[in-house]
Parts: sequence; C-alpha cells; structure tokens
Amino acid sequence: MAEVIFYGLADCPANARQKQQLVAAGHRLDVRDLAAQGWTRAALRPFFGDRPVDEWFNRRAPAIKSGAVDPDTLGEEAALDAMIADVTLIRRPLLEAEGRREAGFDPNLLNAWIGLVAGESCDSKHARGQCDHGHHHFPARA
Repeated sequence: MAEVIFYGLADCPANARQKQQLVAAGHRLDVRDLAAQGWTRAALRPFFGDRPVDEWFNRRAPAIKSGAVDPDTLGEEAALDAMIADVTLIRRPLLEAEGRREAGFDPNLLNAWIGLVAGESCDSKHARGQCDHGHHHFPARA
C-alpha cells in the first residue's frame, strides 16, 4: 500500500470518486487542493513525464471548450504558464507516490504502479484464473 499525494479540486465529482477508489484499494491519501499550491513550471512539469503536451490538459476545462486555450498549439512553457494561471486546465488529478508523479486517473496505469484493486493481489486472482494484467495464460497441453 502506498502513501499517495492526491492533488484535486474540492468540487470535482470525478476526483471524489477517484479518492474513494484509492482508499478502497488500501492506500493512504494526502489530499491537497490543486488550486492552492502556487505551482511553478518546475513543480508542475514532472507530472507529465514524456507525454505529448496536448495530453497534459483537462479537455473539459471551460477555457478549452470556449476556444480561449488550444492545447494543440502550445509548447511546453506556454502550456505550463496557462495551467499555472488557470488550474482547471490541468489534467486531474495529479498524483505522487513512491517517488513517481503522474497526471490523470488511468486505472490500468495506477493498478500496475501502486495497485487499484481492493484488497486482492495479482496472485489471488491468478489462483482463480482471473488476473487481468494483460498477460495470457494458455492451458498446458496434455
């Protein structure tokens, strides 16, 4: 089980569900308000790793829907500056655990990284033949 720093927005229903899911999987959450962090480019940049800039954004942000911000035209620095000015642009949540940072709630990535299935290990799923970690098991030939 991991200690997970969870940067989200208090009024975001998706973030609320994601927090419940992480707690149900046994993780300890350190919940922080994304809007209250005083982000800098240096602090924000590591959450996006090697993803293309357009994947750093919350596509449902008002400024993107209105056309005021076009993620497809921004370079890294402009993207970070836009996000620092308007945190709703940041793909939520930002997560930090075990020295790694990620943006967005990708259940498959999270399950591989820290585990997202409540109280069940891969081994116990294997025992039932139900492990879904993307590896295939073929019956042994008689």
